[in-house]
Amino acid sequence: MSTSFDVLDHVMVPDHQIMSEEEVATLLSSYTITHDQLPKIYHDDPAVKSIGAKIGDVIRIIRNSQTAGKAESYRLVVKRPKK
Repeated sequence: MSTSFDVLDHVMVPDHQIMSEEEVATLLSSYTITHDQLPKIYHDDPAVKSIGAKIGDVIRIIRNSQTAGKAESYRLVVKRPKK
């Protein structure tokens, strides 16, 4: 017997969202950076797989913060290197 579990339903996993091309352009412009300068997240990360993100997508991660209220971070989805 197998049960399915959505990792995003876990209380410890923050909200993950795929950003639109327009949102990414605004983000990169506001920080004056390129895609390659974004922090990375692997394509096989359970949260990335759960939202259906693909290599090259940029993910917005929204965490609840005791000091900031909500804190956003951004990650570029990349392929995990072969061992």
